[in-house]
Amino acid sequence: MKEQLKQKISEYLATHYYLNLATVSPEGRPMAHTMAYVSEDITVYLATNKSTRKVRNIMHSPAVAFTVDEDDPDWFNMQALQVEGWASIVEDEGEMREIGEIMVGKFPIIADMPPDPDTILLKIVPDIVYYLDYSIEFGYRERATF
Repeated sequence: MKEQLKQKISEYLATHYYLNLATVSPEGRPMAHTMAYVSEDITVYLATNKSTRKVRNIMHSPAVAFTVDEDDPDWFNMQALQVEGWASIVEDEGEMREIGEIMVGKFPIIADMPPDPDTILLKIVPDIVYYLDYSIEFGYRERATF
């Protein structure tokens, strides 16, 4: 994989706020979830309530996909990421503290929110990422594997 492409992906993740997470229910139904996230390099972290449908779905099948994109009506300016990867629940206290600090830095509003014992941290490690950039050419995308 080209190091330059990995850097583009990492920067794109770092400069956006929301993703659209796809999971599959135990009954086989696809579901999409819009979520705020933070990233560390290409790894993505999401905070959520432990009793949500997305958590139930991930416990059943940790294979997930998500997109991060622009909201621009000009198709020729579109940039986006299409990501396939594996989700897990973060259990390491040190990792939780570190990611919590990153979250407060990116979303300062959460610093004033009371702690919720039902909130957990999800970690998504990508294995395939498509980087789309239609400003280069309509339909342009590069594939990175990790």
